[in-house]
Amino acid sequence: MHRFTTNTTRSTDRKSKSKLLYLLFPVILIAFYMMITSVDKSTVDRQKESLQNALERDILHCYAVEGFYPPSLEYMEVHYGLNYDHSIFFVDYVPIGSNIRPDVTILVNE
Repeated sequence: MHRFTTNTTRSTDRKSKSKLLYLLFPVILIAFYMMITSVDKSTVDRQKESLQNALERDILHCYAVEGFYPPSLEYMEVHYGLNYDHSIFFVDYVPIGSNIRPDVTILVNE
């Protein structure tokens, strides 16, 4: 029903719609960026939890099979197949003794 509107009214409606689009687009981009970073953080948290479980399992398995705790992190990588992304995680593995459980700390590189 455009018979009662003038050309100036139609052009004003188009301009207001385009202004709304220009304001809405950055909001959509910011929301998308926040969603991506949230997914990325939850993925790293899950990987850290999985690495923690793998370390616990390999340490206990080594002690049960061989009678001593693993002397180093490299020992577990070679003999027990421990594999993780060294660029994302830093694992501080401090062996205290062959019959004392080692101290393990996992840090996320940022």
